[in-house]
Amino acid sequence: MVTPNRKVRKLMGEYQKTGNLSKAALRSDLDPKTARKYLKVGKLPSQMRVEHTWRTHPDPFEKHWDRCEGMLDDAPELEAKFLFEWLCREHPGEYQEGQLRTFQRRVREWRALKGPEKEVFFPQVHEPGVRMATDCTHMDKLGITINGEPFAHLLCHCVLTCSNWEWATICHSESLLALRAGIQAAVFRLGHVPRENWTDHSSAATHNPTKEDGFRRPFNKDYLDVMDHFGMTPRTIQVDAPHENGDVESLHGALKRRIKQYLLLRGSSDFNSVDAYRRFLEEVLEKANRERSERLAEELAQMRVLNASRLAEYNEYRCRVRSWSTITVKRRIYSVPSRLIGETVSARRYEDRLEIYYKGVHQLTVPWISREGGHYINYRHLIGWLVRKPGAFRQYRFRDELFPSELFRWAWERLSQSLCERTADREYLQLLHHAARTMQCEVEAALSSLRRNGELPRLDRVLQECRPAVSEPPRLEPLVVSLRDYDNLLVSQGVPA
Repeated sequence: MVTPNRKVRKLMGEYQKTGNLSKAALRSDLDPKTARKYLKVGKLPSQMRVEHTWRTHPDPFEKHWDRCEGMLDDAPELEAKFLFEWLCREHPGEYQEGQLRTFQRRVREWRALKGPEKEVFFPQVHEPGVRMATDCTHMDKLGITINGEPFAHLLCHCVLTCSNWEWATICHSESLLALRAGIQAAVFRLGHVPRENWTDHSSAATHNPTKEDGFRRPFNKDYLDVMDHFGMTPRTIQVDAPHENGDVESLHGALKRRIKQYLLLRGSSDFNSVDAYRRFLEEVLEKANRERSERLAEELAQMRVLNASRLAEYNEYRCRVRSWSTITVKRRIYSVPSRLIGETVSARRYEDRLEIYYKGVHQLTVPWISREGGHYINYRHLIGWLVRKPGAFRQYRFRDELFPSELFRWAWERLSQSLCERTADREYLQLLHHAARTMQCEVEAALSSLRRNGELPRLDRVLQECRPAVSEPPRLEPLVVSLRDYDNLLVSQGVPA
């Protein structure tokens, strides 16, 4: 067993106080013989350690090491594991799987003695209140679910590089809206504004270089507007140099590990709603930031107090509703109620959703489509006219959106197999119309029952299955009026009967 340095330091201190070896050894938790040895030489265990330069076993790779060394010279990036596999294939039976660790140590020693120069990283001095770093990180590996459904999302992560104070907001893409919401949440949480905000070269903050820009990636105008609003100087790291944003990059991993530990303590990664998950995330961040309060106070003392108003967390677009009963926002198509055809509506695009307003009155909220060219069609907006024009259904451009679930698609396919096209389309659309006017889940329950029983989902059978059972009204006893009750009431008021 190796004697730790701290025990020998304790021994030397106690011996200087008492001059008694036995007492000093006892108080240092050392055997007297061991204590006598260290007092005699006057050195710590680490100072007495002999460098181990000799071999205790023959080198098992000596026979073929020259060839391995030559291959490493030609390709220094060659990994030890794959070089060992090659060695085993070239010389079957001479090497065993259990020798891999020995070979890896041998290659590591060669790299340290003869290998190429390695990249050097230089620690930086961070001035309080100067730099905030912002970056987005994926959270899929934590397995967060909302009501049992996987919740794919990112975090917009902001870090003060001097104190490592951090804040994060849920987002769904590395967009300008996500960046704006994340930075705004951080500075309003602090109540102060750092001098600089650093980002990578994501398209949210910068755009592709042109000849006029000197082939450098300039900042987007909208991002510059956000920086001007809060009075921060925008800065970026070099292209393909994430280590320059090392503080936020390293805290990505630390934050995920912390969240994972709290999820394990919680016993579940499932949440009832996104708001419940957001509150959990904020609690984790608050607990982490309590440990940084001292250094954060130093930063806040050097920061300017926040005196800016909140920015709108959406972009607003004016859209005219086409005769298709749809609008187009950023090359994405959305259906709206047909009563708005020909009118101009206001579309507020948030990071995760789109809200439609007409004359300031909210009309609907739909999820934001992440990819360009996508569409979101709600059958309830169109079905009233489709039942009047059933011939338009079969070749409708967005026909697949008119199957709200797999059961509805089964119903249409089953009807198409048994009836002529026109009758099948008409009955399916009337069935869909009934779902729009009542409850879709009731129609799905009826279709599920018919499919189990092997029946054709004709409209009359679906309506019969959906018809709610009318409960029998309660039987009431006939009302019998007694005039004596009125006489008693008059007597109680002092009126003679």
